[in-house]
Amino acid sequence: MAAVVSAVEHKVVLEGVSWETYQRLLAEHENENGARFSYDEGTLEIMVLSARHEHPNRILALLVELVAAELDIEIFQLGSTTFQRPELLRGFEPDSAFYIAHAPEFGGRDVNPTLAPPPDLLIEVDVTSSSLLRFPIFAAFGVPEVWRYDGTRVAIFRLEGGQYGEVESGGALPPVTAALATRFLDDRRRLGSTKWLRRVREWARAQRA
Repeated sequence: MAAVVSAVEHKVVLEGVSWETYQRLLAEHENENGARFSYDEGTLEIMVLSARHEHPNRILALLVELVAAELDIEIFQLGSTTFQRPELLRGFEPDSAFYIAHAPEFGGRDVNPTLAPPPDLLIEVDVTSSSLLRFPIFAAFGVPEVWRYDGTRVAIFRLEGGQYGEVESGGALPPVTAALATRFLDDRRRLGSTKWLRRVREWARAQRA
């Protein structure tokens, strides 16, 4: 088993890892929230999280919840649930995941991530490391939309023909554009939480007119 420690802190990539070893590591860290595991046909990526990573993730997830609530769109948040497909030899733990189109099927019920459909929306934060290498895993699962924040801007990617292409506005929450998500994320850095929440809600309500 070959190990590669990236130049980016808090990330390790292991090659030649068996599916059984991946399953064992997941079980050993089942109750821990400080790491993310991604598995792609023998390649295991382990990411240890930091506050710099989690803050924008939580803000973007909150943005999704607020806009969906004001637009009366049912959503079901899955957080960093582990999704895995033994038949694909792939698995991943997103920063945040949501069911939107599938929300009515799962709201209030436990989700079996090996049998359930893929999330309708993923949020990936790349403050210290790129998630682009995980995009083929998301595509193999059929995740239709990914919001990626690279520390500077939010980009929205839609799955078409088995590959992701960057778009200005996705299908998960159509009023939200990449530029708007970036602006709201930047606003949160300089506004108090109450003022920011009010601003997001007011904008979302205006979209119903």
